[in-house]
Amino acid sequence: MHLPPLVEPGPPLGNVAIERYSRSIAMPGFGLVAQRRLAAARVLVVGAGGLGSPVLLALAAAGVGTIGVIDGDVVELSNLQRQSIHRDEDIGRGKAASAVAAIERANPLVTAVAHPLRLDAANALEVLGGYDLVVDGTDRYASRFLVADAAAIAGLPVVWGAVSQQHAQVSVLWEAHGPGLRDLHPSAPLTEAEELAGSCAEAGVLGAVCTIAGGQMAAEVVKLVTGLGEPLLGRILVTDAWTARSYEVPLVRAPGRATVTELAPEPERRELRASRRDG
Repeated sequence: MHLPPLVEPGPPLGNVAIERYSRSIAMPGFGLVAQRRLAAARVLVVGAGGLGSPVLLALAAAGVGTIGVIDGDVVELSNLQRQSIHRDEDIGRGKAASAVAAIERANPLVTAVAHPLRLDAANALEVLGGYDLVVDGTDRYASRFLVADAAAIAGLPVVWGAVSQQHAQVSVLWEAHGPGLRDLHPSAPLTEAEELAGSCAEAGVLGAVCTIAGGQMAAEVVKLVTGLGEPLLGRILVTDAWTARSYEVPLVRAPGRATVTELAPEPERRELRASRRDG
């Protein structure tokens, strides 16, 4: 499905920006207008971890004008195997601040905004309200449902990804134009143990798979912002790094599924909760 551009073009680009983005601008059908749309875009990335890291660096390089980063965690040594935006000297530092510093090093022409917090029902709509699009780089079901529900209420598209071991999944969820997360997962795991059994900490993950998925997610952001290409709306792209094969799974809106109209407080979210107790 082709969609109209999400963002109107910003002001004309300066010579430095034109030279910096010249390889993108040179692509047939892209040009200065698409690059100006990226420069005017406000993209929020939830999670500066395995998925968020490559997404953030790719969006910065692409010239997305404003990039928000939400993450309430700190960098740990075990993160560095896959969370490429952080460095050894960032261990112990807040992930949001570490990611913003890396974005600023990567491209001084973009604006990076740190949100060093845990997204919850009390703050989600306010935070998302300042952006055009949301990238879900979280790894807990409660966080994923919260992001999806808040985006549905705000009318924003969500670029969604998930990784485990050598597998990656990427899709675009946008209730205004097609299916959402609740069409893919009607409910979260019933217990914390069930969720943790499939987590990266328990099941493991190939770091390169995060980079693959992150690149695919960043491409979806570019397509949505510029109106170019065909976004993964109603489609889940599944990649297996061991076989080097990818395939698509169709995603349709579940018949009779209720439209999301409000965010439930955290204690009421066990049909969609399943996060750790501090999340």
